[in-house]
Amino acid sequence: MTSPTPRRASRVAIALAGAAVAALALSGCASGAATPAAGSSGEASAAEGFGDLTLQLSWIKNEEFAGEFFADSEGFYTEAGFDTVTMVPGPSTGAAELISGSADIALSDAVSIGSVVAAEGAPLKIIGTTFQKNPFTVLSLKGGGDIATPQDLVGKKIGVQDSNTALFKALLAANGIEESELTIVPVQYDPAPLVNGEVDGFIAYLTNEAITVAASGVETTNLPFADNGLPFVAETVTVTDDAIANDREKLKAFLVAEIKGWTMAVNDPEAAATLAVEDYGKDLDLDIDNSIAGATEQAEKLVVSDETAENGLFTISDKLQQDTVTSLAGAGITLEAADLFDMSLLAEVYEENPDLIAYAG
Repeated sequence: MTSPTPRRASRVAIALAGAAVAALALSGCASGAATPAAGSSGEASAAEGFGDLTLQLSWIKNEEFAGEFFADSEGFYTEAGFDTVTMVPGPSTGAAELISGSADIALSDAVSIGSVVAAEGAPLKIIGTTFQKNPFTVLSLKGGGDIATPQDLVGKKIGVQDSNTALFKALLAANGIEESELTIVPVQYDPAPLVNGEVDGFIAYLTNEAITVAASGVETTNLPFADNGLPFVAETVTVTDDAIANDREKLKAFLVAEIKGWTMAVNDPEAAATLAVEDYGKDLDLDIDNSIAGATEQAEKLVVSDETAENGLFTISDKLQQDTVTSLAGAGITLEAADLFDMSLLAEVYEENPDLIAYAG
């Protein structure tokens, strides 16, 4: 099985490092936006074709990108007008790639993108999101810390990675808990300190360590950030302002293919996991049982919501946009929703393709 160790770095630590990288990219881009690839124009139609597209993934090719795998293997990208869609594995926030023009679209998260937009004025926007909820959780053992509510954190020792300290402090602030009321223990990304009883709680991913620890036969408890005052969107579809202005139809075509792919992933998590393990991530030695568990967890709890049931996959309600911005402010990233989101393309996609809204099988 692929080690989960780098995952946290790819989501938050790299967000901070990415701000510096993006700053270099910005300084080398006189217009402050990526230069469109030759032949890519917003005037193109699906019939004429959109040529090749490069998609920067935030992580390795595992079940986290099941919708993209379906969009590719089922021909949805081709139907949308693309000759090829090249998925470049991470870890990466995608910010530097977008700004430099080496990627057309990046799957990232609100923390990573928000940080470079707020700190460097990066010309980036989120135009949709795969995960309606962020996957962070305080993982604990049922027979140990058993942290089921924010107040259960009081008096406990919580293992927190350096990259996640700001987010954990934001979680505390959102729930009116002072840092002095608990002990923050610096840890790495291996949950061994939790399993060994060195800490009562451990910052983890619902689709990663929370699954692997439980799979070892230990009964666990989760305190999801998203359900306890710190919701923000993740696996965001992120593009440059320039692309929105000049390649609008191309981006909309991509969103159509993505919706079709994720409709399949939501309705058949086992097939989604199989695609990851046996095809797209076949060189990663992924564990099929854990991949099925991860694909099921994200399909049932992260990708869908009351909002998507009503308005379709990838949508981000005004409330969720504001909740995300508020969450980022707690982590020291200050901006307005309009600085980070542009949902007009997805609105046009669903207006033109209302049949795509009903994704439930």
